[in-house]
Amino acid sequence: MKEYKGDKLRNIGIIAHGGAGKTSLADALLFSAGAISRLGKVDDGSSTTDFEPEEVKRKISISAALAPCEWLDCKINFLDTPGYADFVSEVKGGLRAVDAALVVLCAASGVEVETEKVWQYAGDLDLPRVAFINKMDRENADFFAVIDSMKEKFGGNIVPLQLPVGAVESFKGIVDLIKMKAFFPTNAQGTQYNEAEIPEDLLEKANEAKQALIEAAAETDDDLLTKYLEGEELSEEEIISGLTKGIRQAKFCPVFCGSAYKNIGTRQLLDAVVRYFPTGGDRIVSAMNSGSKEPITIKSSDPFSAMVFKTTADPFVGRLSFIRVFSGILKPDSTLFNVSKSKAERIGSIFSMRGKHQDLLSCAYAGDIAVVSKMQETGTGDTLCDKEHPVVFDPIVYPKPMFTMCLQAKNKGDEDKIGTALHRLCDEDPTLQVRKDTETHELLISGIGELHVDIMAERMKRKFGVEVLLHNPKIPYRETIRTGVKVEGKHKKQSGGHGQYGHVWLQIDPLPPGGNFKFVDSIFGGSVPRQYIPAVEKGVREALLSGVLAGYPMVDIQVTLTDGSYHTVDSSEMAFKIASTMALRKGTLQAKPVLLEPIYNVEITVPEEFMGDVIGDLNSKRGRIQGMEPIGNGKGMVRGQVPIAEMFRYAIDLRSITQGRGSFDMVFDHYEEVPQRIAETIIANAKKDKVEEN
Repeated sequence: MKEYKGDKLRNIGIIAHGGAGKTSLADALLFSAGAISRLGKVDDGSSTTDFEPEEVKRKISISAALAPCEWLDCKINFLDTPGYADFVSEVKGGLRAVDAALVVLCAASGVEVETEKVWQYAGDLDLPRVAFINKMDRENADFFAVIDSMKEKFGGNIVPLQLPVGAVESFKGIVDLIKMKAFFPTNAQGTQYNEAEIPEDLLEKANEAKQALIEAAAETDDDLLTKYLEGEELSEEEIISGLTKGIRQAKFCPVFCGSAYKNIGTRQLLDAVVRYFPTGGDRIVSAMNSGSKEPITIKSSDPFSAMVFKTTADPFVGRLSFIRVFSGILKPDSTLFNVSKSKAERIGSIFSMRGKHQDLLSCAYAGDIAVVSKMQETGTGDTLCDKEHPVVFDPIVYPKPMFTMCLQAKNKGDEDKIGTALHRLCDEDPTLQVRKDTETHELLISGIGELHVDIMAERMKRKFGVEVLLHNPKIPYRETIRTGVKVEGKHKKQSGGHGQYGHVWLQIDPLPPGGNFKFVDSIFGGSVPRQYIPAVEKGVREALLSGVLAGYPMVDIQVTLTDGSYHTVDSSEMAFKIASTMALRKGTLQAKPVLLEPIYNVEITVPEEFMGDVIGDLNSKRGRIQGMEPIGNGKGMVRGQVPIAEMFRYAIDLRSITQGRGSFDMVFDHYEEVPQRIAETIIANAKKDKVEEN
């Protein structure tokens, strides 16, 4: 691929709800541009941008994939992003690299949950949004219903630039509202078109839509608006100029239509990308001077600066870093400065990728997207720049993971491999988090949802040869007592020679919640010699590690050593340790032991219309509602306290209740007694597990 400079570059993120046909559209655009010789299909696994085995198997996009092509002497970098909420990190990262968002909608389904989300993501970054209503050949396709839905959800600045000719089986072409002509494909591949007059039954709608289009174009420029208001007719060049300005300034959203499956409308969309969409060289981005910490703006003519927006880990090729160049020129065999890590980074060759296929680049100008392999220090979100002009871009903001599972090796001997594999996968996906639970000693993996974690496990097996098992984490229950008791512990053993003798009296009392453990020495008169008292405390502490009900640690207990006796020959630290352990276990059985469970504070953000359903669901999970309030934009927050035992699959439940529009965060607060009926089941299961282990 030849070199392209800023004004000849276009970077477009393709975003949508899952199933709207983003990937099929990307394939059709590449095919129409001549970048690929065969139109790929998701269903038969031949898609250019869905090339990972997990994507081929599940027929969904999991990773953002780069898909460059050349059209009208320009280079267009399409970035095909996933449409499922579990892979939002790929969307968030990808949108930081592009200059406009192409929002794909299904002509039958219209605006869906993830459509609303990705629309907002693009809006948060002030990216121009352009819509393509796909699947006009699908049953129940209704272009005008989708337009009405978009206006209802996104406001009135939705401006069709095309109309479909027919729908479902009769869909056969499109109307270009600027030229006021209809275009019909003349071959099965959709690569050639015939220009014709607009069908009579569409003429009235076309004239109405053309008028709305002219108004939108006129409002972008004072001179055009004056001319329009004075009743003068705008020329085609003036309309195009106004539309280009309005689209690049995100003043309205133009709408195109077609069918990726039949490859209808893609050539016209490519024309529109080159004509109307912002150029890579025009982008001005905000950054911070890493020295003075003052905000600055970066133009394409400034010294080199770039951001890594995506990283992939490959056991054979190594780490691949996807880089958006914002200013200057990226050259091969050069040294860059990673200002985020304060380290120099040597790079070799640079290339572009079309799906999984690499194309070497001689350089990458400001406004382009390039890929570099085997960078040692650089990760996703890092800023690369000229060391003499250090700048840093705002970090990519990712949502918190909400779904956690315990992960363990399926085969013995693979434990060491797991750490390496997880490190590489977390480097690739910032929304994956791994931690070792210090209490249960389990390895926990957290992701956005169940599908996210499942696919992580599949990649571990494919990329690193490690098979893992996933199951719900263990709950770190606690045990405590409800009444005080005084109890004796005596360890006496004679077996020839020196025997063993330890004798203690312990007062065991409950402490307030959060009191943990307190040991008190109340010995007077030397009934237990001073040198044995630390052994008594040690025996008590060890006994507290495994409670009498289900073997969970005991908390909120005070133990007072009140009396005892000793033998001048047979007493020892070990004997007193054993005696105190015996006393504590006997005493806690008499002190009305109970099981405690961790309670978490939960904050749930949902659209206000779902707050009642969320509250009802929390009540069914033994939760206590502590408050609810509106937080703006039609959303509300529900606060409550819920046992962690009820929350392991809450990410799935909340997605179902709120149609994918809810999110939550939770943090540990305190321990609380488990209801008797549930406690009996937990204790029975713990005893059963202990028997099976033995």
